[in-house]
Amino acid sequence: MKRILMMVIRNIFLVPPMWIKLVYYSTHVDKYTDEEHNNMLKYIVYRANKGGNVHIDAYGVENIPEKNGFMFFPNHQGMYDALAIMDACPVPFSVVAKKEVKDVPFLKQVFACLKAYMLDRNDVKQAMKVIIDVSNEVKNGRNYIIFPEGTRSKNGNQTGAFKGGSFKAATKAKCPIVPVALIDSFKPFDTNSIRKVNVQVHFLKPLYYEDYKDMKTTEIAEMVRQRIQDTIDKNQ
Repeated sequence: MKRILMMVIRNIFLVPPMWIKLVYYSTHVDKYTDEEHNNMLKYIVYRANKGGNVHIDAYGVENIPEKNGFMFFPNHQGMYDALAIMDACPVPFSVVAKKEVKDVPFLKQVFACLKAYMLDRNDVKQAMKVIIDVSNEVKNGRNYIIFPEGTRSKNGNQTGAFKGGSFKAATKAKCPIVPVALIDSFKPFDTNSIRKVNVQVHFLKPLYYEDYKDMKTTEIAEMVRQRIQDTIDKNQ
């Protein structure tokens, strides 16, 4: 919370107009293109990072597919994760998030701008509908993030178990799967420090449909988890 407060204080004159703009964009979603939403959000993240002593180091951007219609699968360290990826990623994307965060101020508006899907993990029927809807949107050229751990690992740079069900939307869409390794992404919001922090975002080489079509989703999940953990271990 200390860092969030510092982000606000150091951008005190920008906060009111940017908040008004964010709320307007979030309540008039269809008035703006994905690129316009993305540019607006990236500027907010840039200013917040600068004010909060957070620096993003992006690696492997060349591994992001040139053609839209793919899915990112990052490890989940904290509430800052999606913002780190937004800063590092050159293309627009949307998010599948758990419904528990849908009413959190700021995140609520960000998710609206991203046209995010909110997943109820206790409602199987709703979860299946989200999977089908996301797979259809990916087929039509939208990019998505899903956190396959389902919740924050709370173990710093040690990944938790990746759930096979998280990959069903990708297998239905037959789309590229891009593993994303986050390092120290828990430090900005999930620690009580305001010291300068470098967050690493590693976009790993994608898995294409031909690479995983004969695999079970649980096998895909473990392969992606292992690639991410190996990257973390090599770069801490």
